[in-house]
Amino acid sequence: MAVKIRLLRMGKIRNPQYRIVIADSRTKRDGRAIEFVGIYQPKEDPSVIEVKSDRVQYWLSVGAQPSEAVQRLLELTGDWQQFKGLPAPPPLKVAAERADRKAAYEAEAKAAAGIADTPTKPAKKAKAETPKAETPKAETPAEAPKAEEQSGTTSGEQG
Repeated sequence: MAVKIRLLRMGKIRNPQYRIVIADSRTKRDGRAIEFVGIYQPKEDPSVIEVKSDRVQYWLSVGAQPSEAVQRLLELTGDWQQFKGLPAPPPLKVAAERADRKAAYEAEAKAAAGIADTPTKPAKKAKAETPKAETPKAETPAEAPKAEEQSGTTSGEQG
């Protein structure tokens, strides 16, 4: 049985994504695979190439033949050079780590809240600094007639 390491196409129209598979050479391109050993996404920037190196090395050692496209991918990852005993290639470009969207949102919310709260905070502090003893005590309606009786005048006698 001739075993090949090749690409199995997946994804949408104009957005191909591939799995790197071990398959019998007589099966269809997208047919049954013996084992899945990696992925390749050419439309990403930079392209995503993930390979299970130990499994690829095993299959190469037992005689599996890579297709031309897979051989180029293995050369980029360094697996082909490792199999052949050649020096390793330069490392692959890796996409920058994406910022955490939740953390960015919270930072923006704090910044916006900080700008909105700045004028109101000093006003709150000013109210808190005034002692309560200085403010005049409000008289309740029941206490008002008692105060008038003590002064000796009523509202009818003023005149």
